[in-house]
Amino acid sequence: MATVKDFSVEEKLVNLLRLQKIDSKLDEFQILKGELPLEVKDLEDELLGLQSRLTRVEEEINGITQYIEERKNAIKESEALVQKYEKQSTDVKNNREFEAINKEMEMQQLEIKLAEKHIRDANEELAEKVKVLEAAKKTIATKEGVLNHKKSELEKIIADTEKEEKHFGEMSNNARGAIDERLLYSYDRIRTSYRNGLAVVPVERDACGGCFNSIPPQRQSEIRLHKKIIVCENCGRILVDSDLNDSVEAK
Repeated sequence: MATVKDFSVEEKLVNLLRLQKIDSKLDEFQILKGELPLEVKDLEDELLGLQSRLTRVEEEINGITQYIEERKNAIKESEALVQKYEKQSTDVKNNREFEAINKEMEMQQLEIKLAEKHIRDANEELAEKVKVLEAAKKTIATKEGVLNHKKSELEKIIADTEKEEKHFGEMSNNARGAIDERLLYSYDRIRTSYRNGLAVVPVERDACGGCFNSIPPQRQSEIRLHKKIIVCENCGRILVDSDLNDSVEAK
């Protein structure tokens, strides 16, 4: 990290306060987006899962269809063999040959019945898979509709705020360059600890502007002197007096 100028405590407080106000403006853009970025990401992930499931069902349907065709071909082969054996049975010379041919015919007829049973079972399974496929397609269509709507909302917000957000993003980076590394680390640590992102807060009505815990008069006097960086004993946020807070703007 580049060397930062040795600022006075007051200057450090001003730099921190300015950064906080800039970052709070950036937070406002995120609040405008609300849960939309997360919702869009969740929907995209969910659709990926649904598409994978749809592909698996389609592969299963193709496998069942292929199996049915194989069983139909097996029936044709068995029927052809039965016809062949029927012709041969007219030319048999003894009972042994006749019984052997009959046994082969019976075996092929059993193969036909077994294949027909397999086809019936496969058709039942196929019908169930087709229902699952149609339900999956409807679910995907519904989810895609919701996703497109939320994407449209998010894109509109981004389009409306993109210029300002970029501007304040650059300001934040520049403001960070004026704060030493240890202080910046503390600022970021405190900021990420709270949902509202407030790490630097003013004393308002004798209380911390972050947690509203009462600040003793002596402590308030020390804060107004700008001789050292003082944090709230309750929430750990960096405290500044209201006059300093009012004098610094996110410009």
